[in-house]
This record gives sequence, C-alpha cells and structure tokens, in this order.
Amino acid sequence: MLTGHLALTVAALFTGAAFYINFAEQPARLALDDRALLTEWKPAYKRGFAMQASLAVLGFLLGLATWWTTGDWRWLAGGLVLLANWPYTLLGIMPTNNRLMGASAESAGPETRALIERWGSLHAVRTALGALGTLIFLWALN
Repeated sequence: MLTGHLALTVAALFTGAAFYINFAEQPARLALDDRALLTEWKPAYKRGFAMQASLAVLGFLLGLATWWTTGDWRWLAGGLVLLANWPYTLLGIMPTNNRLMGASAESAGPETRALIERWGSLHAVRTALGALGTLIFLWALN
C-alpha cells in the first residue's frame, strides 16, 4: 500500500505548507507597510499556488489509486477533500486574488491591506481542508 503512504505524505505536505502560510508568513507580511505588503504577497502567492495546487492534485490521484486498489472509500474521501481546494480556490478566493494581482504597488493602501487580511482568512479554509484530508488518510491507514 505504497500509494496510501504517499497519499498521506502528500496531504501532510499540503497541510504543512498551508499552515505555514497562515501562521508564519501571513502574520510576518502584515507587519510590513502597505506597499511592501502587496509587493511581497504577489510573488509569494504565485509560488504558493503552484506548489499547493500540484500537491492537491497529486494527493487526490494517490488517494484515488489507493481507493481503486483497496476498495476503501476513505481513500477516495480524503482525495476528494484535498481536491476540493481547487473549486474553493477558484470560486472563493480567486476574486480576491484577482483584485490584489490587479493592484499596483503605488496604489497600495488600506484597501489592499484589507484584501490581504481577507485573503488570509480565506486561505485558512485551505489549511482546514488539507488537515481534514490528512486525517482521513491517517484514519484509512489505521
């Protein structure tokens, strides 16, 4: 059941990255002035999105493969929870992301700061989805 262990590992990596963003990176960036805050957020978001999107898909595929070979629905459930980050991001977070990406550093101010604070709250849901997927995979392994 190598795929199950890999699914758990990928889900834990996703969750750890999401947790780091919410509990270390986001509070640190909020200590910056408005212009630096927006300037830091843009490349950090792009890199984080690429990493977490890949991990969510990989975790889903590994969970799907493990479900296929074992027949245990928990692997499918954990994979679907990880994959749920995609529609949540596209529907729930993307409008905020697009507004932030469209803002110039020169126009940064209280509105962009409020958007980044909102983004942090929205991103916490991704952390929760990752943790739930990880727990489901852990449950399936035991």
